Amino acid sequence: MISLVIDANVLFSALIKNSLTAEIISEESIIPSAPEFVIEEFLKYEDLMLKKTSRTREEFIQIMHMLKDIITVVPKEEYSKFIGEAEKVSPDEKDVMYLALALKLKCALWSNDKRLKQQDRVKVYSTEDLKNELKK
Repeated sequence: MISLVIDANVLFSALIKNSLTAEIISEESIIPSAPEFVIEEFLKYEDLMLKKTSRTREEFIQIMHMLKDIITVVPKEEYSKFIGEAEKVSPDEKDVMYLALALKLKCALWSNDKRLKQQDRVKVYSTEDLKNELKK
């Protein structure tokens, strides 16, 4: 079992098309979590994602509900005491909440942002890294 905090871009990728990302998220050995602000990101970018996808609106909504059932969304209060530490190591302020949640859960982060691998407090898996890890 691999516990992971998943960043919004990974989730967007799974929503937009049937892909390796979508396959990995639904893998039984993956235990995905995300900070609560991911919900706001979904709502904010829903129209843009719908334009990029070949899915119908109904399929898109269906996948969104499936992801909601699979991913544990964690309220900010639960990881807020880790935000300061995350701010110190994060290469980008946009990644602070993901790192804070990963620190709280003592787990890895799934992101394709190469800059996140520059910090050494949280293990970061790219989609390709996870594909290789799951083959083992």
